Amino acid sequence: MTTTGKARDDDTPYAKVPAIAAIFWIVKVITTALGEAVSDSFASVPYLIPVILVVFVVAFRRQLRSPHYQAIPYWTTVAGIAVFGTAAADLVTVLLAYLISGGDFQALLPVLLVTLGYAAATALVLRRWYRSEGTLSVHSITTRRRQKFYWWTVTCTFAMGTALGDLTAGPLHVGFLGSSVLFGVAILVPWILHRRGYLNSIAAFWSAYVLTRPLGASVADWLDKPVHDTGTGGGGVDLGAGPVALGGFILFVALIAYLVIKRPDVQEPFEGTEPASASSLTGTTRG
Repeated sequence: MTTTGKARDDDTPYAKVPAIAAIFWIVKVITTALGEAVSDSFASVPYLIPVILVVFVVAFRRQLRSPHYQAIPYWTTVAGIAVFGTAAADLVTVLLAYLISGGDFQALLPVLLVTLGYAAATALVLRRWYRSEGTLSVHSITTRRRQKFYWWTVTCTFAMGTALGDLTAGPLHVGFLGSSVLFGVAILVPWILHRRGYLNSIAAFWSAYVLTRPLGASVADWLDKPVHDTGTGGGGVDLGAGPVALGGFILFVALIAYLVIKRPDVQEPFEGTEPASASSLTGTTRG
């Protein structure tokens, strides 16, 4: 895909997000796992916070101003939201735990309230998006305004997914490995329902998108947390947040390099109608 240097952000027909293919979901899960591990490592390396914040801001500005989808700014933005979305959800959970349960971080009510709160925030953003644009389709994100709705939705889903993963791993005593299996199975449900015609593509996409967060985070937590970190729910294998973050970063860079070189997720110009293949969540469709 090529564009001219004169293409303007709000006039270009090019989508500003990637095609929805299998590689999209792979990179998304890896990115969420990376975000969880990096966020967990902040306690030992706090100087990373301003560095990652600067990188995130630069990438996000580039993403908003780009006339078309580019893998590096897009996925760097996603990674930044993964890091700070985790921190936002965790901070609210900690505050509620102190206020409601006397600092008991394994208590059910605080993390449940955070999960429901961010779910409500997600619903409000989607409602505002629909009222403004008349659609929630990610196949037609070709303007800066639609991008903003998209990124607000992404941010809310990350925070909600973080809280949901914490809910199952901790208070519900499913554990990190159990949560990984649970969400690994759950993420297939929207795809199956969509394939059988019971769920439209928009609902299926956002349902699966939300579940990528607790799936990736649960895997990262299982790898880096201590064995008895969640008590009766079962902990992790205690590799440590640093090594898991480093491994995730290497894998992330390798995948982004593949996307930049091979360009399997770059779309054709958007013509104002849904492509015939848009019903698939794993085929090459508009993101």
